[in-house]
Amino acid sequence: MSDDDFMQDSDQEQYDFEYEDDDDEESGDIGIENKYYNAKQMKVDNPNEAIDEFLGMPSMEEEKGDWGFKGLKQAIKLEFKLGRYDKAVEHYKELLTYVKSAVTRNYSEKSINNMLDFIEKGSDGESAYLCMEQFYSKTLESFQSTNNERLWLKTNIKLARLWLDRREYAQLVRKVRDLHKACQKEDGSDDPSKGTYALEIYALEIQMYAETGNNKRLKALYQRALKVRSAVPHPKIMGIIRECGGKMHMSEENWKEAQIDFFESFRNYDEAGSLQRIQVLKYLVLTTMLMKSNINPFDSQETKPYKNDPRISAMTDLVDAYQRDDIHRYESVLQSNKDMLADPFIAENIDEVTRNMRTKGVLKLIVPYTRFTLAFVAKQLKVSTAEVQDIVGFLIVDRKLKGKINQENGTVEVERTADTGRTHSVQQWSSAIGSLWQTVLNEGEGFKVDESQSIPGTSTTFLQGIAPEGSAPQLGGLGQNVAGKRRGGGAKKTNAGLGSRNLHTLLNRTE
Repeated sequence: MSDDDFMQDSDQEQYDFEYEDDDDEESGDIGIENKYYNAKQMKVDNPNEAIDEFLGMPSMEEEKGDWGFKGLKQAIKLEFKLGRYDKAVEHYKELLTYVKSAVTRNYSEKSINNMLDFIEKGSDGESAYLCMEQFYSKTLESFQSTNNERLWLKTNIKLARLWLDRREYAQLVRKVRDLHKACQKEDGSDDPSKGTYALEIYALEIQMYAETGNNKRLKALYQRALKVRSAVPHPKIMGIIRECGGKMHMSEENWKEAQIDFFESFRNYDEAGSLQRIQVLKYLVLTTMLMKSNINPFDSQETKPYKNDPRISAMTDLVDAYQRDDIHRYESVLQSNKDMLADPFIAENIDEVTRNMRTKGVLKLIVPYTRFTLAFVAKQLKVSTAEVQDIVGFLIVDRKLKGKINQENGTVEVERTADTGRTHSVQQWSSAIGSLWQTVLNEGEGFKVDESQSIPGTSTTFLQGIAPEGSAPQLGGLGQNVAGKRRGGGAKKTNAGLGSRNLHTLLNRTE
């Protein structure tokens, strides 16, 4: 058969193609899918119309399915964003009915977690918090019946975090107690398979005790958290634990341990991409100054990229001035960046750094003076006279400065250690000279008188008059008097050391 004959025969035959039975369902899916993407394009410009479009999607399905689930999710997020909290809760209850059969367990768990994260981040105000609390409660009710322990734990942790943010510590304590039980075995020991959740719970508790100032309980939990080895926690969780640990060490003035914890906290926050890393880096710089360390905190590989960050520039300038003992630069940076003190932790600890800086400034300023006024120092350092008096008093009590404060005149007299040493040396030198004269006059050959070879015509009484009770003591006294004149008035050099020739001359003259 030729090709033409084949084509001719083919025209005479009718070829009927058989389609599948779900042709109508496929066209329906295309319609609902188009509706979904059209509504998403309307979200920015016409959010109200977009909500109506999304809410219309569940009715287009004969049975609950993915598209209805997706439409409800988008509608709930828009309603929450627009402040329609009651409607958002109502449609969220409807959404939870899909998780039992309409969508898979993993998909529903992921979607619910993302929904709760969205609500948590967007909450601002009392009404939003109440709405979020209802979201958590409805979720717990829904998944308690499905025996989804993992989602139950995650939702409860989110609810506990909400109560922490709202400072509802009584409810938080009860919730944390339940969560700890859920992370334990029947015998009460920790369940290694739930170590990650246990660390999140510890982080919540540690934050609570850090805010309430219960350092004793905080320290115990902090040490327990660091001993958990069966977990691969999110870096942000470890950042929280380390940050609270650093604050705890700071309250105990354990600067070295605080520095280690703040550095580890910064590293974890940086790995997690959390903005809290900037604030913790400020704490690290603050700790470096409190340690009186000359090591620049921005020399490490992890912190070096943030050295020129404008958000940290004030602390960078502050630590630079501190390490150079530039009190004027330090005060200038502090006065021009008062927003830095908005953080209560920095405001609480910067006073100690400032006091250390001003103390060094006072010591540096008064070096050349033995007497100065408190007003003079206050003017030079640009602080109050009362604060200068407080610093000087502290230095005197701490034995870093020897002096006396005259509060009536506002003056300080400084006793120089160097002057005291010189005075003591002069006294020792004078004593040594006196001792030398005494030795020479007592033991010198020119002053000894041999009575067996006495000079003729010389009376013993005369000799006794010169040196009663023996010649040496009297002549020694003469030598001491001459030496005393030298010490006291710096008299001209005299021939106080009488030799034997002068003695014979004197005796001859007396005859």
